[in-house]
Amino acid sequence: MASDTPSRLSTLWRRKSTLITILALTGIVTHLVLRFGFDAKTGTQHLPLLITLVIGGLPMLYDLLRKLLKREFGSDLLGGVSIITSIVLGEYLAGSIIVLMLAGGEALESYALRSASSVLAALAKRMPSIAHRKTGADIADADLAEIAVSDTLVIYPHEICPADGEVTEGHGVMDESYLTGEPFQITKTTGSLVISGAINGETALTIRTTKLAADSRYVKIMEVMRESESKRPQLQRLGDQLGAIYTPVALVVALLAWFLSGDSLRFLAVLVIATPCPLLLGIPIAIISSISLCARRAIIVKSPVVLEQIAGCRTAIFDKTGTLTYGEPALTDQLVATGFDPKEVLTLVASLERYSKHPLSRAILAASKAQSLILPEASAVSEQPGKGLVGTVSGHELQITSRNKLIPQNLPGTDQLPPIAGGLECVVVIDGHYAAALRFRDAPRAESRSFVNHLAPKHHFDHVMIISGDRESEVRYLADQVGITEIHAQKSPEEKLTLVRAETAKAKTLYVGDGINDAPAMMAATVGMAIGQNSDVTAEAAGVVIMDNSLKKVDEFMHISRRMRVIALQSAVGGMALSLIGMAFAATGHLSPVSGAIAQEIIDVLAVLNALRAAFPPKVIHDL
Repeated sequence: MASDTPSRLSTLWRRKSTLITILALTGIVTHLVLRFGFDAKTGTQHLPLLITLVIGGLPMLYDLLRKLLKREFGSDLLGGVSIITSIVLGEYLAGSIIVLMLAGGEALESYALRSASSVLAALAKRMPSIAHRKTGADIADADLAEIAVSDTLVIYPHEICPADGEVTEGHGVMDESYLTGEPFQITKTTGSLVISGAINGETALTIRTTKLAADSRYVKIMEVMRESESKRPQLQRLGDQLGAIYTPVALVVALLAWFLSGDSLRFLAVLVIATPCPLLLGIPIAIISSISLCARRAIIVKSPVVLEQIAGCRTAIFDKTGTLTYGEPALTDQLVATGFDPKEVLTLVASLERYSKHPLSRAILAASKAQSLILPEASAVSEQPGKGLVGTVSGHELQITSRNKLIPQNLPGTDQLPPIAGGLECVVVIDGHYAAALRFRDAPRAESRSFVNHLAPKHHFDHVMIISGDRESEVRYLADQVGITEIHAQKSPEEKLTLVRAETAKAKTLYVGDGINDAPAMMAATVGMAIGQNSDVTAEAAGVVIMDNSLKKVDEFMHISRRMRVIALQSAVGGMALSLIGMAFAATGHLSPVSGAIAQEIIDVLAVLNALRAAFPPKVIHDL
């Protein structure tokens, strides 16, 4: 029970800003209703504001006092001084509005920081809690903690593999793309290695565990995630940067006005008009308006701070599979042996592949469709372990298999087999003769090259690289296609994390990926961006989620962010400039505290109206 106490206190503390925001909003609305809807002479209309200031304002003033003792001069510090000033002046409505703005900003920041814990929750939810352990002829469920090395487990269709191991019975496929970065389902047969977290296909597999569940690949990724969360960089907000300059200036002007004139009302007047509402209102409204615009463009902003940070990113880091590529294999080469017609070979192969669930079947059928081929019926179709896909099409006996399974057969024409190359491959045997080798690659997105090429001139990126779990030959092939020179291939999530941390230490980084293996690195980058919804974990780890599988949306987000920053600076700096002019009038006795409050309200309205422009799309929202 005692161990739960700190967690509960932490939860209550995180909820504080949200509760104060609700309290302040309720108090302000109630005050306005009492003031304009009921008897305004009794003075009861001020009671909701006094409750707001006491319950909501005092805790905030305590926090601000702690910051003052630490010599942290942010915009919220001047807000705290303004709250005290408003109470002294009897301007309870102004004080309550300041409480609302300060608490609302804290709630927004708290939301962004809490996203890290939801990543671990998503990871834990995806991992199975039990395994099906086989003992003799019996199969019984067991907790993962009870699974030992060399135990025999049965993985049912569509289940998630609970531990690393080796297949002892069965033949099927597994989707390992979340963990390895490989875009294809991987065939599994006797002797194949399986990794925890992979999704089984439609066939049950029996495996022998080679590691404890606690030592498995998936759990290691969770550990890396926890470490990444604990070392997540703290980013300075735009409002704090401006407030660090504005707050001391405002306090100095107020004190000088009091000292030189001997009139304490001038001190109060200066502070009232110096209340940093353009900072407290203009910047958050510009951010919220931009988040709204992003949502309408199928871009979900999960961490508002990324809107402020991406403009300063100078290093772009991309995962390969599903990010710069479509994440699906495509037929790229058809190398036909002498005596065979390429079109006829593809027709026969596609006719047979209609009856296969192999990951390359869709690529072959897509190629045949692109050529408008008419596919005849196939018969005697079978797909046995060790033999590949066999069948009869238009009187021809076909076998579609791998290079390693073809060579031992010593069939005629095997000497024409082309050298091994990058990517995936299958070979075709027709009527007992080697006929063709079909090669496949994960095709780059149509916009990948133009997107990469425009990062430097349009968005000032100095450094672009690929970090991938794929083989080096595959990564190099893609890099050449899209115009990237620096690659890091065959990297585990832990190695990706190390590389991203090193780059982030040199300059602000943008990391774009789409799988679980990207999540730790994504959290370590200055800005993490997920394309698509292939993984709940990645979506939670990212500050931005691009719902459409398009790099054009990444470019749109950069433009929205840049425009948001311009508008936010216009509202904040413009508002502060007007406030400084007003402070000069107040310091020389030309503005009373009440007049200063009215002038500040006018400035606030102008700042808010300008900030609201961020919600409307500009004429140019991308330049691809």
